[in-house]
Amino acid sequence: MKLFTTILCVMAVAVEAAVAGQGGNSGSGSTPEKQAYENYIKIQSALAADSLKGVPEAAQALAQVVKADADKKFPSAAAEQAEKVAKANSVSAARAAFKALSKTLIDYRKSNPALMAQYHEVYCPMADASWLQTGKTVMNPYYGSSMLHCGEIKN
Repeated sequence: MKLFTTILCVMAVAVEAAVAGQGGNSGSGSTPEKQAYENYIKIQSALAADSLKGVPEAAQALAQVVKADADKKFPSAAAEQAEKVAKANSVSAARAAFKALSKTLIDYRKSNPALMAQYHEVYCPMADASWLQTGKTVMNPYYGSSMLHCGEIKN
């Protein structure tokens, strides 16, 4: 009987671990929203670091996610705006294109409670523009190192 109880306990622990592992995997599953906003954050972070490193790839990936979205959740303008960011040949050109993309994704975020909780809208009066970021320390993509912490978290 002791052996039977031990085997049941081991099986219960194994099943619980397997279920928890599946839950972790499904939680990290990529929805179109998650993919789009993760690529957006890569762009925002690079621009805040005064860099174009990874920007074309992330912007192109974001555009592809929007185009491939079978449910057509995203405004089609987001794909065009992301492509403009991808084609930018300088940090200043990428920043200018990023403003329109940011506005579109900020507006879309307002209709999605999960996105509202995960991404913070920040406004910079000097750039007269907003952006999204995950942390609460302002990381300004429009001015980078020259005014990295210029901005106010709106929500």
